[in-house]
Amino acid sequence: QVQLVESGGGLVQAGGSLRLSCTTSGRTFSSYAMGWFRQAPGKDPEFVAGITWSGRTIYYADSVKGRFTISRDNAKNTVYLQMNSLKPEDTAVYYCAADPMSGRSASSWYLKANYGMEYWGKGTLVTVSS
Repeated sequence: QVQLVESGGGLVQAGGSLRLSCTTSGRTFSSYAMGWFRQAPGKDPEFVAGITWSGRTIYYADSVKGRFTISRDNAKNTVYLQMNSLKPEDTAVYYCAADPMSGRSASSWYLKANYGMEYWGKGTLVTVSS
């Protein structure tokens, strides 16, 4: 059974930091592009950050560029999202997702934001208070 399990969400004050983790099981995702997406209440899902299987190519949404960092450890089957300088508008459920696409084009991430990736976790809630 394929599983992606997110952890690390919670309540934090504006300006604070959180580190999300996504642990995968049930298959090998080392050859998959991995990404983080989020969905705020009443809004469509949006792309946050994506990383190719090798980690050589990374993309960020403009809204998080310079504040968030995505990374992966294929030996641990885990992908991370370090979130710094958090803002109230970052409040959302954050989802980890995996897809066999290369992930080397930015547009591919945005096209798959609306639950188009092959595998999705159940999400972890991040709440940023002002």
